[in-house]
Amino acid sequence: MPIPDISTAVLAPSLTAFFLDVDGTLAPIVANPADARVPPPMRAALARLDRAAGGAVAVVSGRSIAQLDAMLHPLRLPAAGVHGLERRGAGGGLTRGPVDAAAQHRLARRVGGFVEGRPGLLAEVKPGAVALHYRKRPDMAVDCLAFAIDLAREDGHIRLVEGKKVIEMKLSPRTKGDAIADFMREAPFRGRQPFFAGDDLTDEAGFAVVNAMGGMSLKIGPGETAARYRIADAAAFAAWLEGLAAG
Repeated sequence: MPIPDISTAVLAPSLTAFFLDVDGTLAPIVANPADARVPPPMRAALARLDRAAGGAVAVVSGRSIAQLDAMLHPLRLPAAGVHGLERRGAGGGLTRGPVDAAAQHRLARRVGGFVEGRPGLLAEVKPGAVALHYRKRPDMAVDCLAFAIDLAREDGHIRLVEGKKVIEMKLSPRTKGDAIADFMREAPFRGRQPFFAGDDLTDEAGFAVVNAMGGMSLKIGPGETAARYRIADAAAFAAWLEGLAAG
């Protein structure tokens, strides 16, 4: 059965808790992750939506919160980074799950060694995780996945999450779904209907939690998903979100 388009849904910002992925959802995916930014029109729409929703708008991403703040600057929203390992609530308080420092060092060293001598691959070290990007070398997808699987077999701390031409190696069991559940226990999100939009496999845990809460989950783009709604692509989502924010 086809998944309905989000345009068929009825959604009131004042009654909704908004959770939004960033790369591929609010920001275009680019070859070098460090170059990604949320475009000014989208930042303006987010600011309007935040006002309409009474502050119940948060970004939920695999990136660190520091990276998210840079991408959204000067806008500063509640945020969950590194797939929920770190979280900043609406009040500004920051929490971060425990990470084995020795395991982090080993992981960064091993991934860095794998990338060295393989032009086009990128190791992105984050708090509690390392992402292996192969966007510039899609021909190495199989090799990258095999390497990551071997690492996870060697070190029980490592959990793998596959994304779009990236493999995340996490040192925490936390997911985007866990972060959304935590937000929903706090004001101003508590008591509202949750809404989560994302475009990648890493967002499926968030969709599952939102669905279990009776909320609205939105998959951006094609592919199998647990989301209850779909929209064609990031450009269409940007237009829809701007219309929602404008009222």
